[in-house]
Amino acid sequence: MSMNRITFRYADRQLTLAQKTTVRGFIETLFRKEKKKLAGINYVFCSDEYLLEMNRSFLQHDYYTDIITFGLSAPGAPVEAEIYISTDRVKDNARQLGISFREEMLRVIFHGALHLCGYRDKKKTEISLMREKEDYYLRLFNSRS
Repeated sequence: MSMNRITFRYADRQLTLAQKTTVRGFIETLFRKEKKKLAGINYVFCSDEYLLEMNRSFLQHDYYTDIITFGLSAPGAPVEAEIYISTDRVKDNARQLGISFREEMLRVIFHGALHLCGYRDKKKTEISLMREKEDYYLRLFNSRS
């Protein structure tokens, strides 16, 4: 299995995150555990303004968000996607939650992957299941690294 199926790219923000290779490998583990085939995910790290513009242009939402996930594969095909993450928003959220930037960034990275595995977060029940899955994968990741 090649690690280049998961790429980290940068729009207008760099990402300082230790163990990027480990994180990329773990995303593949997440897909295996969720029994989903993975073709590739391109994570793009950006600023609040960059993501706000995408949110307006593509989703007609006029608000800041930490992540936007675009599934690019046909139904039934292995997952191919682009995930945009605002490092500004993740920093602010981590500060407000009183947790490390690293922990919040990992949660958001896994959150995007979970969306691609079919998890939603619109209804209360969906949100709590999504949070359970995020917590599960954070614990699993932290127990390995």
